[in-house]
Amino acid sequence: MSKRILLIEDHAENRRILRDLFANTNSFYTLREATTGEDGVAMAERERPDLILMDIELPGIDGYEATRRIKANPTVSHIPLIAVTSYALSGDEVKAREAGCDDYVAKPFSPRALLAKIREHLG
Repeated sequence: MSKRILLIEDHAENRRILRDLFANTNSFYTLREATTGEDGVAMAERERPDLILMDIELPGIDGYEATRRIKANPTVSHIPLIAVTSYALSGDEVKAREAGCDDYVAKPFSPRALLAKIREHLG
């Protein structure tokens, strides 16, 4: 059975890159997409994915706030959440983890490294 991943990312090109990456995994993963923090929180609550990939810079509420809202909801707080972001300055990973992210990947990322992190969290 494939694992369901929710991608919360506003940039179409970044979504395409991840779509292509998962298309090459022999259907181990089913990708759903949200383009705003608000939509991402709602989709997480409604669909209860197995893992969430969260951009930080989003329209509306940012990825930090979306993460805090997801982690504050007991029905979805257990879902592993990985920040995948271009915020890669000193302290950005700490800030993401303080918001509730379980892991952190800086853009541009190595596809192998991202898949390894995903596998690590999905078991």
